[in-house]
Amino acid sequence: MGRAWILAVVAALATGCAGLGESPDDAPNVLTTMGFGLPDEHATARVGVFRQKYPGIDLRITEGAFDEQQFLSAVASGEPPDLVYADRIKLGGFAARGAVQPIDDCLRRHRVDMSVFRPAAVRQVTVDGHTYGLPDFATVKLMILNNPALRAAGIDPATLPTDDWQALAEQTRKVTAVDGGRIRRIGFDPKLPDFFPLWAKANGVELISPDGRAAVLDDPKVVEAMRFTTDLVKAQAPWASFKAFKDGFDEFGAGNQYAKDQLAAMPMDSFYINTLATNSPDVDVTVKPMTDRTGTPFTELGGQAWAIPRGAAHPEQACDFLVTMTAKDTWVTAAKARRDGLAAKGRPYGGTFTANRDADAAIFSEVYRPAGNRIVEQGVPVVLSLQEKAFALPPSPAAPDLVRVWRSAAIRVLGGEQTAEAALAQAQREADLALRRVIGR
Repeated sequence: MGRAWILAVVAALATGCAGLGESPDDAPNVLTTMGFGLPDEHATARVGVFRQKYPGIDLRITEGAFDEQQFLSAVASGEPPDLVYADRIKLGGFAARGAVQPIDDCLRRHRVDMSVFRPAAVRQVTVDGHTYGLPDFATVKLMILNNPALRAAGIDPATLPTDDWQALAEQTRKVTAVDGGRIRRIGFDPKLPDFFPLWAKANGVELISPDGRAAVLDDPKVVEAMRFTTDLVKAQAPWASFKAFKDGFDEFGAGNQYAKDQLAAMPMDSFYINTLATNSPDVDVTVKPMTDRTGTPFTELGGQAWAIPRGAAHPEQACDFLVTMTAKDTWVTAAKARRDGLAAKGRPYGGTFTANRDADAAIFSEVYRPAGNRIVEQGVPVVLSLQEKAFALPPSPAAPDLVRVWRSAAIRVLGGEQTAEAALAQAQREADLALRRVIGR
């Protein structure tokens, strides 16, 4: 495993994708990034803090979405960027495979206290007792409910159950709207295949073993979760029709699915609170936690992290950058800039949620102002209440393959190609093969 593995696996990809990094002899003060952009004040203000603190460093932001193949190719070619910014579940996998390097010495040099970061986020960047990245933003999954649709069906949004799956299925039938054989309103969207790990956890099982070296896809409780969620969709409409209807949503616009009464309820990433507050501030929704089958509120934590690729030309400067970008004071500066930028456009500021507990405490005591927006006022306390209840899947060397196989299994069941049992049995075989290929067991 480690560097030898990564070189062997991706050497064939290293054509035309190298050159992201700079050699230390040619550009000793150049610092390059991958997977990060400057879309708003959260990014620009933090980058500004770094540039002010380290004026001698020529920071070059390579904007654009993270490209896994390009990153692995750059590592294999020996010309990686100095920093990589990606989803934490991917970075954990890269760490387990040796594509990014441990930053323990960096953390000691800067006296970074990892206990200030949320445990679920730290779990994703920790492999064999070593830290391979610093967590950045943090999102949680929560419920967003369309109050008028539910009340019209005689359902109190505050009591919509996610712990009693039979009751949830019955209430979904009540609120689903079908006209002339065509779906007009989704009663409940379980958000498959993306949110399948959430439903498995609700039923008491994580899809990856704690050490990241095994998949847990054919467990009876995972099968039960797959059967329930896919049946929930198919009871409302055939998958092709259900998906086509969803694909037509103006999800990030003023005519979104809540504003147009196209959806009654779904779990969603917490960033969507700000989307609704900005684009349809008067929409009547309830924001509440999801509960597991014991009735306990829970959630899944997501987000990105910064890491230093193996072979980076300027690891010390990269260390300075990732520590600065995730520090409390930097986040507070960014939050103020974001709040003021939104206020100038007449838009509400729904807070900045990070993986740094100290940063969030300062932001929500010193910076956050709901400004009378009902969606923000009810949603932010829910997010804050869930952050410490969150789980995150552990890093695995085969993480990208594992995600692919359980997503594919859900699609096959939704499309009627396989039963939940058959699809997850196949997924387990595929996951075992991927793990053997990566870790040789």
